[in-house]
Amino acid sequence: MKFASATTILALSLGLISCSTESKADAASVRPTKERKKAPEFKLKDADGKVVSLAEYKGKAVLLNFWATWCGPCKVEIPWFVEFEQKFKDKGFAVLGVAMDEEGWEVIKPYITDKKVNYRILAGDDSTAQLYGGVDSLPTTFLIDKNGMIAGVHVGLVSKSEYEKDILALLGTPAGK
Repeated sequence: MKFASATTILALSLGLISCSTESKADAASVRPTKERKKAPEFKLKDADGKVVSLAEYKGKAVLLNFWATWCGPCKVEIPWFVEFEQKFKDKGFAVLGVAMDEEGWEVIKPYITDKKVNYRILAGDDSTAQLYGGVDSLPTTFLIDKNGMIAGVHVGLVSKSEYEKDILALLGTPAGK
């Protein structure tokens, strides 16, 4: 019986360390319209204590991101989402972040202030995650079309260019525009 080298064990261990149990994106990012299902409605509070519902975003393409302040891959995505919010907000697009931190606003508010998050953050809970099929890994991001239908899902970290391609597809804008 052979034993694994320390390097092999270290490599395997590092590969297992992440916020998600799965780090892959769906191969087909944006599904054809006929294959989309209605995004579940929710009501959650934002940083100002205002109750926000997904229905308020009907008519906009939405990137709905489940994340947490302690999640490494989430920290990578946030600056991209800040950029996307700025770049596409006037084109019928919005980013919504659902923070899944158990400590709630106590940790979320300082984090989003420090990171200069320019999109709406909501405090999530397990019941909201269950509405979306049980969000077992963070980050998990749902791409919702202007009709409130789930057009795609990314579990784990995907590239910035993949997100931008998906956003352009939801907005009906050819890539490179």
